[in-house]
Amino acid sequence: MNILYLLAFTAGAAIAVQATMNAQLGVLLKNSMLGTSIAFLVAFIFTVSAMFSNSNQYPNIIDIKAVPTYLWFTGGMLSAFGVGVFYYLIPKIGVGSMMSFALAGQILFAMLISHFGWFNFPEKPINFEKLVGAALLIISVLLINSESGYAH
Repeated sequence: MNILYLLAFTAGAAIAVQATMNAQLGVLLKNSMLGTSIAFLVAFIFTVSAMFSNSNQYPNIIDIKAVPTYLWFTGGMLSAFGVGVFYYLIPKIGVGSMMSFALAGQILFAMLISHFGWFNFPEKPINFEKLVGAALLIISVLLINSESGYAH
């Protein structure tokens, strides 16, 4: 297995663990948005520290001015929404259900982004195999969240 795939798998596992822990933080603080805010504050401190310790190249003013306005704000807003919803829903529906539905949403929407080449990324058309995979993904999520499973 390619090390990059293993790294991606590990990142996914880390997201499941951190989401569960931060959802619990929100429960204990009685405010999921406070848990979200603390998580983002710590993430900001960590990433800025990592950036300054590992980077020797920074953008110049021309590079900064070339960034479209929507890129400065939209990603952060979507992150806050997504993470906040994770922390709100995990105590209500469970981490397995939350992650399975979230992962399905990520994959299905990523397929659309790739198919249409949105955000200047390479186009990767949806073909029959991908449609079958998407259908199996949806079936898998439904089975994972089935209340009437045989193993009780």
